[in-house]
Amino acid sequence: MSNDQPRARAVFSTEDFSLLREAVAHYMSEIKDQPASIKFAHLYHRLGRVAPSGKA
Repeated sequence: MSNDQPRARAVFSTEDFSLLREAVAHYMSEIKDQPASIKFAHLYHRLGRVAPSGKA
């Protein structure tokens, strides 16, 4: 009997990251004058590295 653990399955698909990035972009426009907007801008850019939009 082997002690190998089964490989974990991905929680999000590439399409999910694109949807999350779109949602974050919308939320950023709602909170653009608040201090938290900087954190969401960083999250937006990190999500773009995971699933680039392909837009120039």
